[in-house]
Amino acid sequence: MRIRVRATILALLLCALSAVAQNVAIKTNLLYDATLTLNGGIEARLAPKWTADLSANLNAWTVDGRRWKHWLAQPEARYWFCQAFSGHFVGAHLLGGQYNFGNLDMDFSFLGTDFGKLKDHRYQGWMAGAGIAYGYSWILDRHWNFEAEIGIGWVYTRSDVYECADCGQRVRTGVPHNYFGVTKAALNLVYTF
Repeated sequence: MRIRVRATILALLLCALSAVAQNVAIKTNLLYDATLTLNGGIEARLAPKWTADLSANLNAWTVDGRRWKHWLAQPEARYWFCQAFSGHFVGAHLLGGQYNFGNLDMDFSFLGTDFGKLKDHRYQGWMAGAGIAYGYSWILDRHWNFEAEIGIGWVYTRSDVYECADCGQRVRTGVPHNYFGVTKAALNLVYTF
């Protein structure tokens, strides 16, 4: 009798573990990987159609004199139209971090932001913002998904400006800037367990 009770308890525990097996996902954004930015994310199911996602990234080096140094954290709440981790979803996200950009040849303006200034000056400061996003997740097999997401929103930054990308002479302090545009772009490789 004891063996049957223990076997039943063990079977129930295994069923419970398999029932929560698709409630958590870890991911990497392939777009950040392409820019040599370390990144990762974790997402957890809160309800059948709701998940909470937290992604973070770090780029702490200078390549060929170009600075794209930053760290960024982005929590997001997601609503899935079918079921969590599958199909269409919408999300609302926050973001925050610090940056040190300079010697970047990006000669264009977008929605009032002149990215061409990053060529001749270095900007070092912090950022905070919020946005909304849309995405889709394709199930590849039992544990692997591929996810695409794009988000738009607002980011407030405050930075110190230096006269060149590599020198340390500060020319302005506490320069504020409001950015409206893309706040999230992801092609995520996702592992659910």
